[in-house]
Amino acid sequence: MKYEVVIGCEVHVQLLTKTKAFCSCENRFGGIPNTRVCPVCLGLPGALPVVNQKMIEDAVLAGLALNCKVASVTGFDRKNYMYPDLPKGYQISQYDMPVCTGGKLDIETGDGKKSIRIIRLHMEEDAGKNLHLEDGSGLSYVDFNRCGTPLLEIVSEPDMRSPLEAVSYVQGIREIMKYLGISDCNMEEGSLRCDANINLWIYEDDKRYETPISEVKNMNSFKAMRNALKYEIKRQLAEWGEKRLTLTDTGKVTRGYNDRTGETVVQREKEEEADYRYFPEPDLKPVVITKDLEAEMGKRVGELPAAKRKRFVSQYGLKKGAASVLAASKALSDYFEAAAKGYREPVKIASWIITEVGGYLNTEGLTIEEFSLPPENITKLMEIVDSGIISSKIAKKVFARMAGSGESPDTIVKKLKLNQITDRDKLEGFVAEVMKENPQSVADFRKGKDHAIKFLMGRIMKLTKGRANPQVAAAILREKLGDG
Repeated sequence: MKYEVVIGCEVHVQLLTKTKAFCSCENRFGGIPNTRVCPVCLGLPGALPVVNQKMIEDAVLAGLALNCKVASVTGFDRKNYMYPDLPKGYQISQYDMPVCTGGKLDIETGDGKKSIRIIRLHMEEDAGKNLHLEDGSGLSYVDFNRCGTPLLEIVSEPDMRSPLEAVSYVQGIREIMKYLGISDCNMEEGSLRCDANINLWIYEDDKRYETPISEVKNMNSFKAMRNALKYEIKRQLAEWGEKRLTLTDTGKVTRGYNDRTGETVVQREKEEEADYRYFPEPDLKPVVITKDLEAEMGKRVGELPAAKRKRFVSQYGLKKGAASVLAASKALSDYFEAAAKGYREPVKIASWIITEVGGYLNTEGLTIEEFSLPPENITKLMEIVDSGIISSKIAKKVFARMAGSGESPDTIVKKLKLNQITDRDKLEGFVAEVMKENPQSVADFRKGKDHAIKFLMGRIMKLTKGRANPQVAAAILREKLGDG
């Protein structure tokens, strides 16, 4: 059977503003339920919303980063629906006057680069959160702390043709939003959520049949998103074979993904626009977005990850993998460039930051923003290694010490007396001692067993606690063994 997968995504991004979208309540994840609420976000009679200026700025910033056209005038509407976590019975959103339209995001596929068109980016407030107990009681509670959290909803065209493309697209959105510093995009906490609309175009008898669209929700990780969409492809193929239902027969349906079973289940029939009964929010005037604000936000966009990856390869000679790791975080890329500034081997700096700094951060549970070691100390450490004062192996010990203490590498080398032993007379003494203690290995080497020299060098390094200059020590050892 010939078929094509068709996927469009609605990505919701919670903003990191200090206060909520339309009131002065603190905008923060978690906390004691129902403690960060007020008459406005609870929708009590007589309470009036006020637009958060930072939300407007962040929306314009995000839109420009996604190549969108920014509206000169944008307005808010009421989107009416009844859920337990929506105390007002409506959500303040945007309908016919979104803040941004007509953007695109380039993703990498197996066939190269592909542009995913973005229909619109609009602002809205988040709902509360239903908490369903899993203790067998069947009880559910509602936490309204999340009510009023400022959201950006980014709606794509159905341009994606596989779960992998859909995941790449959402990862690209996440990367850019984090780069701009407007969201932490933590999927586990719900600050980045994606609803994926998926159906199949099935080709039979020179005709194209479109299966019913499923809007898949409850995907709280990229792995879950990929698995949910793969499951939907199989499910829709099976349903087509059994019932031959088309989009015109049943329309859209909302399905939730169950991570435990790996399946999607029907939640409800998908509402259409008319069901939401949109009308202009009477308590909020339209917002004028000036050219000055747009220009200011345009300057703040700066160099985005894709451009930075490309520059890291061309400017510093990094491989694509290393460039991708370093460019994925603005803070990490800035740290790398500060360390590489003026150093002749940026590839070596990149390797150290990815392996040693990255390993330390993972072990300690820190982010690069929380890492107190100045990048200049990484540069100094590399220069000390280059000068022959310490070996690369000793450098790792120095790094571990300075990462914890904040001391400069030269201070640590002097304090712990870690400088390499390069004096020939001293090294000859160590070589002689090792050869005397390991006569069998000496005999093995002279019989042609080359691996024996590695063992002897290991003993020399152990005897000198890693301080012997390996090149000088190896040359002396070969001389003493009569090799050349």
